[in-house]
Amino acid sequence: MEETLAEQEAESRRQRTAVQRMRTEGSRMGLLSDFVTERLKSLPEGSLRQADLDSLLVTERIFGPLGAAVQATRFVVLATHPTLREDSDRIDDAEEALDDSVAVDDPRVVQVAVERHTFERALQAVIEESGLGKDDDDLFDAWDTLHPATADDGEGEADLGSGRREADSMSVFGATGKMPYDFSPARLRCMELAEELSAQDSPAT
Repeated sequence: MEETLAEQEAESRRQRTAVQRMRTEGSRMGLLSDFVTERLKSLPEGSLRQADLDSLLVTERIFGPLGAAVQATRFVVLATHPTLREDSDRIDDAEEALDDSVAVDDPRVVQVAVERHTFERALQAVIEESGLGKDDDDLFDAWDTLHPATADDGEGEADLGSGRREADSMSVFGATGKMPYDFSPARLRCMELAEELSAQDSPAT
């Protein structure tokens, strides 16, 4: 009984905090943790799309604040680089077109995978050139400071905060494939191919 009451009280505190953040931020951004919203404060008002915000909310729910903060870097770049945003929208549309009517071995699957891979490389280059990559490293350091690893840490959010190597081994785009979306077999295959191309780019360990 005491454990149940403690869980209910913790959930009530989380809900109250979320409401306070929404009042402060004036939007659904207040549902995100401070660790994530701090990453977005440099953006001009209204530059973050609702779809981007929804993605961050889902990511934080599944991968925790650190995962969402890293993903926020992506949206910061897209919000400030119109050409990359256009390319992102175009490839998103191409991926969505890979519905159940498209066969897994359709040439379009490989074509879109290559386009996705090329785009992700371009996006990462901008992240590094702009200094946001270094900011991501600082995020991991800050997270490790706030949440030091212990011997009792299990898998999940604790692993995500254990170091940069976890993020390197699974890109934010790759993590999208682990979201609870009902993708078609063709689209799933496209994502697999894009990840394989990314793995080929990674230096051997």
